[in-house]
Amino acid sequence: MIWLTWRQFRAQAIAAAAAAAVLALLLIITGPYIVHLYDINGIATCTPGPNCQSVTNTFSNELPWFDPVLFLLGIGIMFAVPAVVGAFWGAPLITREIEARTLPLTWNQSVTKFRWLAVKLGLLGLAGMAAAGLFSLMLTWWSSPMDSALGVPYGHRLTFERFAPVLFATRDVTPLGYAAFAFALGVTAGLLTRRTVSAVATTLGVFAAVQFAWAEWIRAHLIPPVQTVVPLNLADVAYTPIRNGIMTVQAVPVLGQQGAWVLSGQVIDTAGRPFQAAATPSCEGTSFQACTASLAKFRLRELISYEPASRFWTFQWVETGIFVALALALAGLCLWWLVRRLA
Repeated sequence: MIWLTWRQFRAQAIAAAAAAAVLALLLIITGPYIVHLYDINGIATCTPGPNCQSVTNTFSNELPWFDPVLFLLGIGIMFAVPAVVGAFWGAPLITREIEARTLPLTWNQSVTKFRWLAVKLGLLGLAGMAAAGLFSLMLTWWSSPMDSALGVPYGHRLTFERFAPVLFATRDVTPLGYAAFAFALGVTAGLLTRRTVSAVATTLGVFAAVQFAWAEWIRAHLIPPVQTVVPLNLADVAYTPIRNGIMTVQAVPVLGQQGAWVLSGQVIDTAGRPFQAAATPSCEGTSFQACTASLAKFRLRELISYEPASRFWTFQWVETGIFVALALALAGLCLWWLVRRLA
């Protein structure tokens, strides 16, 4: 069974190995200069503030033009690898046999249905995880200086911060979990639809939807956040809506902790309640600067909910474990369906 599986899978394996070799060559050629530039600029030792921002801007401006392009390409590759594993390794695994009408033939040999699928699921699933892990290892190493230097203000949907959806899903160990899940999803889709094209489309659509929903609505709830109260920096005030003469304050939540994942912020008064007050004359005028200056007398604070930077690896392992568990559950469903239901 192992030799047969390799014979059927070798084209995909060779293609993946060739792509990894080409990418490795590009990263090995360009990576050392990025590390050197990062070390001499002093980004690792600077403290958050205008000086650190100036240092990171200098680092970004001194990068050759092709490094940012390769950085963005690497992000695209890491989003694509698990999807490719699911759509083009997992989806055809059973549909190819069904469409060629060779599936019943395998059951007339010495190999049982259970062993036939279990070997294929195990070997190809591990191969998919290995491929995702190899690409992630290379790109995480190469892009680590740029990951540390790049940043976008809170609230942007595509932030280049370590906890943000773009980098969190394309670095370290999470791609292994995504690849395992996508592969099992592809096999399941193929088993249920029994058509390769339908299985590929279903796999890509469902996997993309799961990744989007997970990043938007689920990841933040995996571990209860930490809350802290800090004095409100009036420079962070976004706007001061007024309704029926009552003023509230909305501000961008900013936390001094480097690398923390800020989830939300609420402006509160000195008693710890959400701030509401009669609108000041300055805030009823047209000058936003005068309005924010008039807020100083309220001595406002901000209640910030966040995940500490130290929890990054905890989130990585928890999320990877969940997706691997989902993959095992789908694999179990496939084994049960093939043995008990598929004729």
